[in-house]
Amino acid sequence: MISMELKGIYVPNVTPFDRHGGIDVHALAGLVDFWLGAGVSGLVVNASTGEGPLISRQEKRDLVEFVRERVGGRGAVIAGTGAIGTRETIELTRDARDAGAEAALVATPFFFRPTEEEIFQHFASLVASVDLPVILYNVPKFTGYSVSPELVDRISRECSSLIGMKDSSGSPGAMAENIRLFWDRISVLSGAADMTLPTLSMGGKGAILAVANYAPEICVALHEAATGNDLAEAGRLQMRLSYVNKVLVREHSQIAAVKAAMRARGLDAGVPRRPLRPLPAEEERAVIEALKVLDSL
Repeated sequence: MISMELKGIYVPNVTPFDRHGGIDVHALAGLVDFWLGAGVSGLVVNASTGEGPLISRQEKRDLVEFVRERVGGRGAVIAGTGAIGTRETIELTRDARDAGAEAALVATPFFFRPTEEEIFQHFASLVASVDLPVILYNVPKFTGYSVSPELVDRISRECSSLIGMKDSSGSPGAMAENIRLFWDRISVLSGAADMTLPTLSMGGKGAILAVANYAPEICVALHEAATGNDLAEAGRLQMRLSYVNKVLVREHSQIAAVKAAMRARGLDAGVPRRPLRPLPAEEERAVIEALKVLDSL
């Protein structure tokens, strides 16, 4: 089995779509260079911020292949492969492996709310079927439930391919339990921007953040300050990052707001794929105006 060191800042990269819903690979190539130039550890293709649920199976494979080639040896490429069913998750994870991904980010099953035993068997079946490192993705806002630290602990003990967990619950207590229970076996990453510094301060290894699409420099600098024990600088950077998160994730439609903010930086992020829509012009202006406050933080 391929192994990888899972630490640092990862970008769950946006997928730039044109006005007709097609994927603009030229724009994506430029974005890949931008993110890697900021010092991120790698990219997560076909994740929720990349509008993975709106991308076909073949498109997902093509995107992983394209990003893997563009990244080269400059960083890791992880693929989002979570699906509603175990069979579909296995198929997507095999595709990701064959396309060159170094690991799979796998959200827990959604729509039907599974029991803890069903979640365990889902991951046990996956790691028994595909030789690829797996990162469990706890994302309550999309699945409707949160995975208990005790269940992840069991999966980490019994499924050797599990190398990490991305926790987007935003709960300091749950994050503390995650790290207490299995920090010595798998990497714990924050999926919530507001929890980046708390996660790192408790022994977590990094973060996979939607706002890293727009502000990778702040995310990377925060990781470096925290791991370098510069608490004052880390606190200042967390304040800046939390403000970006407030504007782009909490106050507006996340994908449309992230893409609008990136355009304001001169980055061709395209538009969302339908049924998602770009922000109305007035709302986009409000986002851009709000982000100007960053200059004073």
